[in-house]
Amino acid sequence: MPKTVGVAVSNATFHFDKLYTYAVMPDQQEAVRLGSMVLVPFGRGSKARMGVVLACDEEPEHAKLKYLFDVAPASACLTPELLRLVHFLKERTFCTYYEAVKAVIPYGAQYKPALAADGVTPVLQKQLTRHTENSYKLVGALQQKPRPTAKQLAAVALLSGGERTQNEMEAHGITKAVLDNLCAKGVVECSKVNKSIDLYSSIPLKNEPITLTEEQQAAYDALLPGLEDTAPHSALLYGVTGSGKTLVFLKLIERCLALGRRALVLVPEISLTPQMILRLKSRFGRRVAVQHSALNHTERLLQWQMIQDGGADIVVGTRSAVFAPLENIGLVIIDEEQEHTYRSESAPRYAAHEVARQRAAENGSLLLLASATPSTESFYAAQNGRTQLVRLTQRYGGNPLPSVQIVDMRAELASGNPREISLAMEDAIRRNLDAGKQTILLLNRRGYQTMAQCDDCREVLKCPKCSVPMVYHKAGHKLLCHYCGTQLDPPPKTCPACGGKLLYRGFGTQKAEEELAQLFPEARVLRMDQDSTAAKDAHEKLLAKFARHEYDIMVGTQMVAKGLDFEDVTLVGVLGIDSLLFAQGFRAYETVFSLITQVVGRSGRAKDPGFAIIQTTDPDNPVLNLAAAQDYDAFFEQEIAYRKLGLYPPFCGLCVVGFSGPKEIEVARAAARFSALLGRQAAQQPDLPLRVLGPTPGNIEKINENYRYKLTIKCRADRRFRDLVRQTLGLYEQEKLPSKATVVVDMHSDGDI
Repeated sequence: MPKTVGVAVSNATFHFDKLYTYAVMPDQQEAVRLGSMVLVPFGRGSKARMGVVLACDEEPEHAKLKYLFDVAPASACLTPELLRLVHFLKERTFCTYYEAVKAVIPYGAQYKPALAADGVTPVLQKQLTRHTENSYKLVGALQQKPRPTAKQLAAVALLSGGERTQNEMEAHGITKAVLDNLCAKGVVECSKVNKSIDLYSSIPLKNEPITLTEEQQAAYDALLPGLEDTAPHSALLYGVTGSGKTLVFLKLIERCLALGRRALVLVPEISLTPQMILRLKSRFGRRVAVQHSALNHTERLLQWQMIQDGGADIVVGTRSAVFAPLENIGLVIIDEEQEHTYRSESAPRYAAHEVARQRAAENGSLLLLASATPSTESFYAAQNGRTQLVRLTQRYGGNPLPSVQIVDMRAELASGNPREISLAMEDAIRRNLDAGKQTILLLNRRGYQTMAQCDDCREVLKCPKCSVPMVYHKAGHKLLCHYCGTQLDPPPKTCPACGGKLLYRGFGTQKAEEELAQLFPEARVLRMDQDSTAAKDAHEKLLAKFARHEYDIMVGTQMVAKGLDFEDVTLVGVLGIDSLLFAQGFRAYETVFSLITQVVGRSGRAKDPGFAIIQTTDPDNPVLNLAAAQDYDAFFEQEIAYRKLGLYPPFCGLCVVGFSGPKEIEVARAAARFSALLGRQAAQQPDLPLRVLGPTPGNIEKINENYRYKLTIKCRADRRFRDLVRQTLGLYEQEKLPSKATVVVDMHSDGDI
């Protein structure tokens, strides 16, 4: 029983993020253990703060230690593995202990400071209290005198069939007042139960065996030894679009469960979860739990509790699902592993791959990366034998890859077509509609028009808080900043700089939807972007409607490009890809190649052949032509040569240290001083490979009134380098520079913060 504990306290800055020693009251000693959530007095005023116990029986720093205020129930305690992940995140991502805790525990399972009924005593209160509901069961007979009401008789009749929740009773017209009256008479008993945790109970269970093609079976057989071995293994399943990677997943999961172990499946985006959930739930039923941000807090908490209590054998979700409290993991799958969404852009700035690799190592699991367009780093590792490489070279069912046409939009303009939909695209869509088939169009820009420019001074109207153009959204008749959310309503007609006329230009998903409606008035057009899918369960509902053929054309951002499987989609179009082709960052070409390859692969996945059209002003670009040919191997050879020449990953690690603050000159000076401090520390280790670039302004110089600078460091991303950065952060804090500019460290950066 601990008498003293070391506590990591919430809201601690990097400099003050240490373990603070507290004494434990005798009546709390049974409840306190490693990983316990606690409430502690902190600072001169002994203000109540949240904390987590990371050490027990610490030696007192002095005789007069403060006592813990309160301890959360044992159910809120971090499991040993999650506790180790907290330390892992702290060491690898430069976050605080409590930032790591909040990453591994969902909001609803966390606690907050509150006051007891006396209004004075600090106590812990759960962030979420509405995760239970009333449940009623019949415990006695209904007396005939006084004469029972019709509602009372109906309630008893319903409950005679078994226990029911309040929602179920109310659905039959039985109010809480009726139930309360029956409880008072001793006829019915009320208890609190967790709300339903089976979120997708309507999905029917299918028990037919999984049938693999000869090539899929060979892939499964190659991966099976790594799954059945209790030592950790990693593999890359590289298969062309439509090759049936998911069937291999299902077969591996089935074998994993047969071995008495559990499986974790990660997908990159919420839009991809519906189809993966459908496949897993239809196969494994209630054994599947779901974790992603589209669930409300109650749903996430109940799913998390279900996993924690051992009620789930399979967890599927987006990036944060990598922290699911799943024990005895035998298989970790990262689908579409190349996606940037697997990297967190807020503290802790972790990569799901790295956390998954750590969990696989701890559990002796098979870590399976899968993609039709693997990241350059993953494929390089596979080629060099550090990861097992398994290929799927043929589409499921023997279907050919889609044929692809590249359309030069300069020629379209010269021929008198000012629209963003080329004549070739228009003709192909019309033929597809006549054939009763469906079309997917990719346009990775939301909104209606992407910029407003003065006709006189040529100035582009930018967000007053950010250094980015504002985007016109026709639906709300407003200009919107996609970074800070600032709105201009109504949109200005004149230039704020010179008073000239503002001309609105550009092409977003809203305008594409409108243009399609004008060209094909008989067609039913579905738009999929952040604006149209903001409502709860919008992804599932809209994709289900498209699957039922309630829409003919789906136009959307990158959420329509990956993981979707619709039998009647035989045409895919790519619009406005040039803005990505010439984007900043060393992954620009890889991103474009992956996006085009993936979206083209949505076409012709059943018996009918597929066709794709890529619109561009640079038709000779080798990346576009390799994507059109679906030739990943040739693209990889080109890309890896570029990476080696420029010294980019996988030939080095890339760390970006970002600085931000309201005064540009102070941010620039803080960045320069950090660079000098880093250089001074590095000079003491001349054998440490290091290349420092900058400081320079961020790719976007200002966001939400804060100016941004960065240092780009090419390094060997090992413990020695992390220690160097940690030492430099300590010196930065000592010089009080955080008052001038906050600093963040990203060890998994693509080149910007």
